[in-house]
Amino acid sequence: MPELPTDRITAVIPPEETLVGYLLRLSRPRFWLYLGGPVIVGVSYAADGPGELFSPLAIALFLYFTIPGNVFLYGVNDIFDADIDEHNPKKDEGREVSYRGDSAVTAIVVASGALALVFVLGLPMLGVVALLAWVALSVEYSAPPLRFKTTPFLDSISNGLYILPGVIGYAAIEGAAPPATAVAGAWLWAMGMHTFSAIPDIEPDREAGIQTTATFLGESNTYYYCVMCWLTAAFVFTYTHWVFGLLLLVYPGLVFGILGIGVDIDEAYWWYPAINTVVGMVFTLIALWVMLYG
Repeated sequence: MPELPTDRITAVIPPEETLVGYLLRLSRPRFWLYLGGPVIVGVSYAADGPGELFSPLAIALFLYFTIPGNVFLYGVNDIFDADIDEHNPKKDEGREVSYRGDSAVTAIVVASGALALVFVLGLPMLGVVALLAWVALSVEYSAPPLRFKTTPFLDSISNGLYILPGVIGYAAIEGAAPPATAVAGAWLWAMGMHTFSAIPDIEPDREAGIQTTATFLGESNTYYYCVMCWLTAAFVFTYTHWVFGLLLLVYPGLVFGILGIGVDIDEAYWWYPAINTVVGMVFTLIALWVMLYG
């Protein structure tokens, strides 16, 4: 299994029995860059020079979405999924912690969400709208009354929330929206990524009585759905630049490789933080090259 630098964090952070250690594990260190990474990409494409890359607002957004934002997102998820997670092998295997019903944890999760609202003071209107959309989707993905994660296709669509930090970062520097084709392509990518990650959960979700896109389609059709999302994302990205569309073809190619070789999806799922980090790094390096030499 590819190892990310974040994988080593669990070896050096305080023990799970402590509040800080538990909260850091709750925030899923392996997935920190799923929110923090888009900020880097968005800021990189908006910046006119190195100074803007390291502006106080850009740094603050990255720091927020790397840890507090993940505490909020996954904390809300764990609070409202406490019963379902009893059937989740990811919890049994120790790769993720289970919600322990601590009132202090609940208070910190709420405070982590409220902390996002501080950025309203420094963002342009578009950034504020994207920020509020991120907060709303982060809550309603898991929480009643909408609880998108229990409605096939809405669970997939709502996971565009993962690209909103990139929109916020871009707006913070540029004061305007990123290209619509880039946002649409990234949203489609996130839909495919979310649904792919739900494949290992098909049986646990069915046992818990949860309906998702993956449980509705079944494993085989879910692969096709993910390929469709990623191919469409690649096509849409070509309207921003053909290089971006070419880069996104990595994802449907990997699906065919996984199926062709017969890799266990439960194992392949854990490769994707590394794969997504590499793809995000390439996107960022392209932006930096254009900024410095374009």
